[in-house]
Amino acid sequence: MKINDKEIKKILLDQHYITEKDIQKAEEKISQEGGSVVDYLLSQEIITEDLIGQAMAEYFHAPYANLQKTKIENEIFSLIPELVAKNNEVIAISKTEEGVKIGMTNPHDLETKHLIEKRMADIVIPYYITPWDLKNALERYRTDIKVAFKKNITQLEDPDLSNEKKDALSVKMVDMLLQYGYESKASDIHIEPYEKKISIRFRIDGLMHDVLEIPKQFSELIVTRIKILSKMRTDEHRAAQDGKLRFQTEKENVDVRVSVVPVSQGENIVMRILSAQSRQFGLTSIGFASADHKKVNEAIKHPHGMILVTGPTGSGKTTTLYAVLKILNKRDVHISTIEDPIEYDIEGVSQIQVNKKTELTFAKGLRAIVRQDPDIIMVGEIRDEETSNIAVNSALTGHLVLSTFHTNDASTALPRLLDMNVEPFLVASTINVVIAQRLVRKICEKCRFSFHLSPDEIKLIESNSHINTAFKKKKIKDIKKTNFYKGSGCLVCGHTGYDGRIGIFEVLEMDNDIKELVLKRASSDEIEKKARENGMSTMFEDGVEKVLNGITTLEEVMRVSRD
Repeated sequence: MKINDKEIKKILLDQHYITEKDIQKAEEKISQEGGSVVDYLLSQEIITEDLIGQAMAEYFHAPYANLQKTKIENEIFSLIPELVAKNNEVIAISKTEEGVKIGMTNPHDLETKHLIEKRMADIVIPYYITPWDLKNALERYRTDIKVAFKKNITQLEDPDLSNEKKDALSVKMVDMLLQYGYESKASDIHIEPYEKKISIRFRIDGLMHDVLEIPKQFSELIVTRIKILSKMRTDEHRAAQDGKLRFQTEKENVDVRVSVVPVSQGENIVMRILSAQSRQFGLTSIGFASADHKKVNEAIKHPHGMILVTGPTGSGKTTTLYAVLKILNKRDVHISTIEDPIEYDIEGVSQIQVNKKTELTFAKGLRAIVRQDPDIIMVGEIRDEETSNIAVNSALTGHLVLSTFHTNDASTALPRLLDMNVEPFLVASTINVVIAQRLVRKICEKCRFSFHLSPDEIKLIESNSHINTAFKKKKIKDIKKTNFYKGSGCLVCGHTGYDGRIGIFEVLEMDNDIKELVLKRASSDEIEKKARENGMSTMFEDGVEKVLNGITTLEEVMRVSRD
């Protein structure tokens, strides 16, 4: 029994997960642009996949299994063959004394239930799982990368192996590396040559993880294959090269940005995986607290002005800009961007790639964009005086301009613009809001537990005025009785205690007090002091809020906000 969009809508309404007003908005939108009501509700963050799962489970009178928070052991998962799992939309979750827990998109499917019981010779307990979770789970039917690579390397070591077969094996290994990196939610794949080996590491949740090592003699096969895919010169080994490739998964076509740099032991490769599915472009999902979310939403409603997102490289600035663009991207406006590089293609947006060879810089691209009759402009980064002046003047002449900037906090961004010879009156009259951010690792929900601080930990915190101030602002009366959280480490998080990342933010609004300080060329310290008096929470304070809510740890917040 397939549940269609209309029936899901009724179930969500009956169980009060959404309102008639939500449905009306959704239907108006899809009548213009197509799609489904459920897709619209998810994209606008009116409801989450998890809440839909709970609602559907209630409808089926079955328990709900959220597979994003569940690690399924390989031996349990393989109890149901791939063909059976795909054809019947069912997977094995766990084995208990009561029987085998199975996930189904239709727990009322008795035929499939009896089939699994017969196959396992055991009682099965049906749980409801969402179609999204099922699709992700089905990707588990693959061989472990270390085992698969070892098998391929054994074949490559055969002295009688033909060149054609060697090439075929190199194709297979590179494909496997990309698929495994994607499934591991890695942002980057590093291939690093040493004297006798090649080390392959993944960057997951901002930190590097060793994946495997392969003998040095096979490096040329792998490097050549990657260069061919990225349309690079295979005979060039002394110069740095940049390229791009694309590979296909069951869910999407994934773009990969490739950088090859010569090092003492060969060529170092870094592949940046640009998966649209791996990022949730929603202001709430990336970590904005309700007060900051409201400030940003108000700022993007202005028809003109500037929204600046600031922070170091790798702090998620581009993701935040894309989240804002997603909200602004409507058919009645024209959006143009100039980016280096274009990380994600956005339908309905004119995106320009910076190109040094043709001297297409941010400044030149921005000048060209202004002549293209845009309503909204995104500049990937303000790097120099010329770009900053064009961007500010564009905001002054009726455009909404979004951009990123490299400063440590929100208040420093304003004096930094003045240092780039932007007139104070222009900064004061064009900036709507400045967002500063960092990324922290989230505690794994599967193995999270609460604890109280030890006397030594309390002493350490009490000796830190920065932490004490943040705790006082959050009205923590007795730190000894306060619950803190961390992950014990499990299979879901690879025994790290962390799974995924989220932003910590500070949002500085350009109110009249801040405008006056900018006109006086006040220091960043004066601007921050006034902004905090007017209600701004610092990144550290936002981080502490997430610590107290069990989202991250104090160690993580301290690690990313050491400056």
